[in-house]
Amino acid sequence: MKKLLLILILLIIGCQSDSINPITQYQQSLIDSGKTGSNVFKVYKDGEIVYDEIKNSGALGDKDIDENTIFAIHSMTKAVTTIGMMIMYEKGLFQFDDLLSNYLPEFKEIKCKGPNGIYKCKNELKIIDLLTHRSGYIYYLDDGENWLTGTDKSLYPSSYVNSYKYTNLDDFSKAVAKQPLEFEPGSMYAYGLNQDLLGRLIEVISGQTFYEFLKENIFDKLGMNETKFYLSNEERSRLHPLRVNIKPNSVFNQTNLNLDGYTTALNGLSYLENNKANFGGGGLVSTMSDFSKFCEMLVNDGVYEGEKIISSESINIMTSKYTNGYPDPNEPGVFPDLAGYYIGFTFSVLEDQEVDGTGAAIGSYGWSGYHNTHFWIDPENKIYGLFMSRAIEFDFGIPAGLKKATYSKF
Repeated sequence: MKKLLLILILLIIGCQSDSINPITQYQQSLIDSGKTGSNVFKVYKDGEIVYDEIKNSGALGDKDIDENTIFAIHSMTKAVTTIGMMIMYEKGLFQFDDLLSNYLPEFKEIKCKGPNGIYKCKNELKIIDLLTHRSGYIYYLDDGENWLTGTDKSLYPSSYVNSYKYTNLDDFSKAVAKQPLEFEPGSMYAYGLNQDLLGRLIEVISGQTFYEFLKENIFDKLGMNETKFYLSNEERSRLHPLRVNIKPNSVFNQTNLNLDGYTTALNGLSYLENNKANFGGGGLVSTMSDFSKFCEMLVNDGVYEGEKIISSESINIMTSKYTNGYPDPNEPGVFPDLAGYYIGFTFSVLEDQEVDGTGAAIGSYGWSGYHNTHFWIDPENKIYGLFMSRAIEFDFGIPAGLKKATYSKF
């Protein structure tokens, strides 16, 4: 009887402990509010995992997450591409101020948009412009196509990042080169096709396909065996369903429809193995285990289990300030949701703790994916946080909430 009573007390304590854990509560609130379905979050601090929790929704159409679940990481791919570029930079294979046309000649005669129409750009496009999203290329929709209503057969909101339209990065690059830039290269920030073009640049410089280069220099060294641009039939069954919660007349839904539910139809990319249009801005799939290794490498100054992937000097370069954060009237393209952060190579980097208000240290950096995958690296506290789900609408409030919960706990 005493033994049974002790077990009951321990169970009650365990339940109470879980109920007051701010991180667990926040994960559950994302499900309860409909912002995500099932989700998983991991926190690493001072060399060990201090939090690793799956919250499953149990909703009809959703699927429980386990260690084998695969996620479409979309723009977190940009972080991987950036590391690939820094690996080549350390080998002396290019310089940041090199003209892109030295390697991709289709960009020699680029055009810009101006108040009086299209004109030949005054500035030439440099590699640094792509790394910092200051090229003038944004994301583009084809006229008359609507990815939600199905008139765009790719089901993806871009006329270029489209593995139904392109089967290789050479054709993609040459098509983009014909697109007039929104402004003079290097003059301001605008989120867009930059890392997708860097994937093609890596192919030309390395002599390998983009995926081959990443596999040899990053994935194999980190043991990221399920991070790639394609899915087998078995792997497709492990791709997490997409939670859709899109309000009418929003950025992603310019109709009166209220989209609410789960789907496996809006993958966006074909993920076919024989398709070599491997987009460096958003094409990868990964698992929680795989991308955790990537984050661990970054938080440990570019080293994973004794293997150096990049130098700490390279990390300093890519997290340096290249664009002022919000609000800056000279930078209308920066994200209002990232107040307190500036922009480096892809990454948002914290510079004002008071404005941010999450508890993260100055110099913390990270990025997110379109389907609400999020990560951040806090070098000062030796922390990384990694969140995986598949849900739209995208919400920068999710990583902010995760940070607040994490720093209140650890």
